[in-house]
Amino acid sequence: MIITASAMFPGGSDSHSPIVLVHGAANSAYVFWKFWQRELAARGWPTYAIDLRGHGNSDPADLSHTSMNDYADDVYALVRQLRRKPILVGWSMGGLIAMMVASSGHGAACVALAPSLPARQPNPSIELRTGEFTAEEYGILNRDPEEQPAMPDLDLEERKVALSSLSRESRLARDERRRGIVIEALPCPLLIVTGTLDEQWPNHRYDDLWLRADRLSVEGASHWGLVLNKRALAKAIPEVLNWIETSCGLIVLQHLP
Repeated sequence: MIITASAMFPGGSDSHSPIVLVHGAANSAYVFWKFWQRELAARGWPTYAIDLRGHGNSDPADLSHTSMNDYADDVYALVRQLRRKPILVGWSMGGLIAMMVASSGHGAACVALAPSLPARQPNPSIELRTGEFTAEEYGILNRDPEEQPAMPDLDLEERKVALSSLSRESRLARDERRRGIVIEALPCPLLIVTGTLDEQWPNHRYDDLWLRADRLSVEGASHWGLVLNKRALAKAIPEVLNWIETSCGLIVLQHLP
């Protein structure tokens, strides 16, 4: 099985750690290509937006029995090929995957955009089912960009990108998230980013998180807006990068002419 990652590199010197971008459930890396990767490259950061197995440009796969650990293994496989320990950035389900990878010491820092919550202990009463589902279960009932109530802050072009990113998803992995993916601690800095228009994963949902984390609230961003609202992210991305440089104690090398 081939897992793909879309790489984008800045011009000039190689002075920043790589950033690995992990998409959410029932979509693909395409959500990160149009703004995050372009903006990060413009600011000197190399990026790799991974398509998890069975998503986007990765090989088609039956996801019926795909687990959250399988998705984390996809990210491990990419991280092991990098010369430097990366910054892990994940959105929604991808935010939890990023934390899973970071918990094993594979990240210099972790940025979780409205992530699925980890657990301190699993809830065995939650049944684990197999099978696949589509984005309809997240309220995307058609492909008309004009009729997307889950994307209130996105313009027409941004909605088209969101719809083009859609993919099938593993029901087993979703049920595992509901049962609880246990993360006891992170050995690296963690930033939780939320949007003020995100009703599904608002800022207060993380108030009882036991993991030490900094918080950033993005004004005017919905859940989808955290990856595709260019107006909100024009301010948010520089703040995220400032947090990365401050929290990791990074020194950005400058090459004199």
